[in-house]
Amino acid sequence: MSENNLQLGHTIFCEDVRVEASQHLSLMGVFHQVVVPQLPITMIKFGIVTHWIGEGQYLSEVRILTPDKMQTVAVSQPSSFTVPPGGYSDNVTVFVNTTFPQPGDYVVQVLINSSLFAEKVLPVILPEQNPFAEIEHIN
Repeated sequence: MSENNLQLGHTIFCEDVRVEASQHLSLMGVFHQVVVPQLPITMIKFGIVTHWIGEGQYLSEVRILTPDKMQTVAVSQPSSFTVPPGGYSDNVTVFVNTTFPQPGDYVVQVLINSSLFAEKVLPVILPEQNPFAEIEHIN
């Protein structure tokens, strides 16, 4: 099947994914950005769930790139999934011990059949340690 029949409904970042006995997914620690007290930071588990609509059988890969897109932080093994006619499919990728070395907007790329299909930004934020350090106190 051609990628023309495939649509990416949504992409969700989370700390872990569990498949229940009912075949439903349980997502733990859903987030849209990573706020950390210091860098580099290593995430023990990092899950990416993609929800696909359309039909056909596909091969999916996920890559995480540094904000400048010059280095790869993590790459998944290719995994196949099938979207039944009139249905949907959820594809789960879990990375282990993923290290983010610096703050910035990391790029999560989803490849279908070895071609770039979609990109989503994952901000990694290092807040100021003491936002009031610059303020002088007048007595």
